[in-house]
Amino acid sequence: MPLKSKRTFHIWKKMLLAGLIFAGLCGGFVAGTNLWMWKSASPYIDTEEEPADSGPKDCILVLGAGVYENNQPSPMLKERLDQAIVLYENHVSDKIIVSGDHNKTDYDEVNVMKTYLKQAGIPDDAIFMDHAGLNTYDSMYRARHIFQVNSAAIVTQKYHMYRSVYLARSIGIDAYGFPCDRQSFSGAFAREIREILARTKDFAYAVWQPEARIMGDAIPVSGSGSQTNDRN
Repeated sequence: MPLKSKRTFHIWKKMLLAGLIFAGLCGGFVAGTNLWMWKSASPYIDTEEEPADSGPKDCILVLGAGVYENNQPSPMLKERLDQAIVLYENHVSDKIIVSGDHNKTDYDEVNVMKTYLKQAGIPDDAIFMDHAGLNTYDSMYRARHIFQVNSAAIVTQKYHMYRSVYLARSIGIDAYGFPCDRQSFSGAFAREIREILARTKDFAYAVWQPEARIMGDAIPVSGSGSQTNDRN
């Protein structure tokens, strides 16, 4: 082999080795953060074998999901809202925060959620709308710093619960998770893959703890949810 070709071969060999080492380190970091988050949050998530702490909480925190154009919750979101209603009726808390995306005038998760809860008989002033729960971290940060929540019963599906509880507890909320998984939904595998990456991202957020993207004046959950209304 000519000298120049040998040199090129060795350079490519070193680059390939460096790439493999880097990929291995990245994979190890992703796996490590996911395992840590799973182990840290698991004791605070309700299961048949290990019931979560059902003592009174400052609020039931329902995390948003998709809504339809006819202002109806998607099946996944409906499942979360139905779980929140059960917790409310079982006196886990007399306040509910619905936290979701209302960053655009033509897309509004939180009013859909509040309307559904009100139709189930929950009083208007018991329901707080977090219009700027743009992602899981922002929902938890705003719950702690805007709504001044010290303890919460978190409602979402189990695949999403580990990250939600971990973030809440990292930010200073005494949080327990009450998963709602009464049915299976299409796209589960894709959601699991996204969640693996999201856990790694939010592990860094839990350490760094930047402010949520949108902040504002305090609205204590001990008051009336009607303060958060933006419609008659």
